[in-house]
Amino acid sequence: MLSKRVLFLLWVLLYLSACNAARGSGRAKQARGRGRLFNSRMTIIIRHRNPASAHYYEHKDGARIIKASHFELDYMLGRKITFFCMAQGLPRPEITWFKDGIELYAHKFFQVHEWPMGNDTLKSKMEIDPTTQKDAGYYECQANNKYAIDTRGFRTDYVMVTY
Repeated sequence: MLSKRVLFLLWVLLYLSACNAARGSGRAKQARGRGRLFNSRMTIIIRHRNPASAHYYEHKDGARIIKASHFELDYMLGRKITFFCMAQGLPRPEITWFKDGIELYAHKFFQVHEWPMGNDTLKSKMEIDPTTQKDAGYYECQANNKYAIDTRGFRTDYVMVTY
């Protein structure tokens, strides 16, 4: 019989491979008139068997995203793309933006605007203007406070317009 440690390691490896599949890892396919096409995202359900972790992730004051942009967005090159996240929690959560798993920082063509709403809600809008082919990918907004972390993902791709 396998030890608990070996079973746990096998479970972690399966979980990580499922996460990579969910993010659309692998080669991108080319289609006529479009940039990259991604595999569909697989839903992963995490069951908290440890009471301490369940208390952390399901805390009543924990950060949670209550509104967000649509999951998929196609954009025209040179135009603006915008993603939106609204998070709630006590204390008010912070929102961080990621592209393909890497944290994004403001620069000339990328900006984040935030609006505190009351003492428990934060609204955040991320804009890229103008867009290029390199802006296609998987974006995430992450809401975080001392009680919990919540994440929403957005997939974006460019569209070639031919006349």
